[in-house]
Amino acid sequence: MTQDGKTLLRRGGIAVAALAAAALLPAHFAAADDAPALKLGVVAFLSGPAAGPFGIPARNAAELLIEAINAGTLPAPFNSKGFGGQQIDPIVIDENGSTTKVVQDYRDLVERRGVNAVIGYISSGSCLGIAPVAEELKTLTVFFDCGTPRIFEDADYHYVFRPSATSTIDSTAAARYLAKEDPGIKSYGGINQNYAWGQDSWSDFEGAMKDLKPGLTVATVQFPKLFAGQYSTEITTLLASDANAVHTSFWGGDLESFILQADPRGLFQKEKFVMSTAETTMFRLGPKIADGVIMGARGPWGVYAHNTELNQWFRKNYTDRYGTPPVYPSYQMAISLLGMKTAYDKAAQANPKAGVEDDIKAFEHLQYEAFGTKIDLALGKGHQGVHETAYGTYKYDKATGTPTITNIVYYPAECVNAPDGIKSGDWIKNGMPGAKDCP
Repeated sequence: MTQDGKTLLRRGGIAVAALAAAALLPAHFAAADDAPALKLGVVAFLSGPAAGPFGIPARNAAELLIEAINAGTLPAPFNSKGFGGQQIDPIVIDENGSTTKVVQDYRDLVERRGVNAVIGYISSGSCLGIAPVAEELKTLTVFFDCGTPRIFEDADYHYVFRPSATSTIDSTAAARYLAKEDPGIKSYGGINQNYAWGQDSWSDFEGAMKDLKPGLTVATVQFPKLFAGQYSTEITTLLASDANAVHTSFWGGDLESFILQADPRGLFQKEKFVMSTAETTMFRLGPKIADGVIMGARGPWGVYAHNTELNQWFRKNYTDRYGTPPVYPSYQMAISLLGMKTAYDKAAQANPKAGVEDDIKAFEHLQYEAFGTKIDLALGKGHQGVHETAYGTYKYDKATGTPTITNIVYYPAECVNAPDGIKSGDWIKNGMPGAKDCP
């Protein structure tokens, strides 16, 4: 394993702390042998407010999965070596920075460092900026986290894929959960970051609530700046509002800062909160999170993941190595890598000399299972994934010092995803047709 000409050794069984892992980046992970490797760019937040709760867990999952894929030690059916037999040589870089910088770094990965493919990106702004550049440079690019539906609803892409479902599942399932758990709700509000992810999340949540609970009052809608960090004014406004419940798609450092600032002021005791990404905070904040917060994990990931052999392997190995359980960004990175492996293996089986067009053909409309959940690239002409999701209610077990989730509800894919060819916003406004027998 090399980094800037220095040799780095990892001793088996030693847990690596997140900060230590960040200090080693950017880096090349070791390939399993000296065979010609597929150079894979891996991009996530390694610095800044999104690094701790999002970027480092995703980066850690990439390291763990790629080492296992290269060695062929994943549970079946992913236990063959490499991507189509080809070893993976990842080059990891930091997503932190302006969209202009993120795009420049992507170009550098492709044009100067010669990667064959890229997996990455947490911010929806990053993905919106990268997608057309991936087309220009004709580079297979897999988005693992960013949630805005606009990627494939507003444009068609040949080289871009996203196995993870869009933010539509987070917003519609949040509305379904809240409407069922709090049938007496009279009004609600929202606080979301002022960019694509936050705007889309609120629009879909509000639309779903209007369909599920028509006639409710929208008490307050706030859009603070992304990574603002300070929310005293917004908290005061929420405390003064008559909202019974509040929706937020805050993530990363913004979410953690908001929780730490709002809890001492009693906001979570006054209003029920629905947090679409809050599973990432469970093991970081523990007792600092109020009981009763409704939490999502952008799918059945993290604590919501099904108890399969693959999940047992992943949670044990991740926890042993990094000293904390994997959270949903770790799972999103994992399912995206497993999707790439499945596509590359499929292409290589059909043609041992498969090229990028063969890999793309194999990836389009791909269906595979990961952690007990079916991933179906059913949208965006076979480039955008759909899958089930889950929500639950947070409760901190003081006796054991353990954060837990109670009252978990799983929502089938057809209940929370728009059909292919229909924009998510239009599907929600039309009453979510096709979503039958939903919890």
